Amino acid sequence: MYDMACFFQDDTLEDLFGHYNNGNEFRRARFYSAGQVYGNVKYKLQLDFAGGSIGFKDAYIDFAKVPGIGNFRVGHFKEPFRLEALTSSKYMTFMERSMHMPFSQERNSGFMIFNSLMDDKVGYQLGVFRAADEYGNDKDANDGYSITSRISALPINNSEANHLLHIGAAYSYRKPDSRTYEVQTRAENHLGPKYVSTGTIDSVDNIGLIGGELAWVKGPLSIQGEVVMAGVNQVAKSTAQDNSFMGFYGQVSYFLTGESRSYKNYMVGFSRVKPNNNMGGDDGGIGALELALRYSGINLEDENILGGEMSNIGIGLNWHFNPVTRVMINYIMTNLSSDNNEIGSSSVYQMRFQIDF
Repeated sequence: MYDMACFFQDDTLEDLFGHYNNGNEFRRARFYSAGQVYGNVKYKLQLDFAGGSIGFKDAYIDFAKVPGIGNFRVGHFKEPFRLEALTSSKYMTFMERSMHMPFSQERNSGFMIFNSLMDDKVGYQLGVFRAADEYGNDKDANDGYSITSRISALPINNSEANHLLHIGAAYSYRKPDSRTYEVQTRAENHLGPKYVSTGTIDSVDNIGLIGGELAWVKGPLSIQGEVVMAGVNQVAKSTAQDNSFMGFYGQVSYFLTGESRSYKNYMVGFSRVKPNNNMGGDDGGIGALELALRYSGINLEDENILGGEMSNIGIGLNWHFNPVTRVMINYIMTNLSSDNNEIGSSSVYQMRFQIDF
């Protein structure tokens, strides 16, 4: 994934965060190996070379048909929390995930049980994790543990009519050894500044995260939304103050060329878009064209924490040349405020060229 971005900030944000030049980067450059042995054991090893360093992404072993358990995963992988996080970056509607993401990291090291019921209409996951570094080890990160669970259902799943309704809920209990917690995020771009931040919250006993998710697909039309609420519970003392924060998004997309978003399963959410006619093929096709609109927000202010509020409007155009190649164009408009006072605004044009094989 090769990205380019052009930034525009008003004078207030320019003074607060400094000048950000236009930029480009290899957002992701990954290689992986995956397979299955003896019918019921699967593995995946994925390495990322972006940013000039090597780090683990997925590195795990799956055991299927374990007596009394079902399916079991151990290693470094995504915690079962947030539909957009579980959906691969290769298949996301927008270039960057929304502002419900920064309340916890995507991947950690640990183990998880997972199973589906009622002919795959209901799925559940339950995992125990340790905070891990970029190599999947906790000896340096070493910041407590988390217990994360998720359940999702498909009340409607008609693949022939391209009609789907997905609903889900998740909870994560997080106990940091450091007794600290911090949330900060950019405005849905990877090359710009982090506009909002709680700063380091001290005397933290535990954090409780609640997430809700919904996705509906009917032919070329897709609607999706999620919300995450974070409760930060501090150690009981006279100066302690519990806090709560929230992030959310809602998006709609439509394929001008008639395709439909493809849903794989409860574990990984949505998958690859396959154009009706590939661009450059013998039939003279133009590929798949998808228009998207997203509204998102995050509130990091409560009581003694004034980390800022941010809202974004995103407009996207995705051109899928074929099932493995696409170009993405995003325009993101951002408004920043604090303590009910408007601070400033910014916008970014960004573009991605992507191929996977």
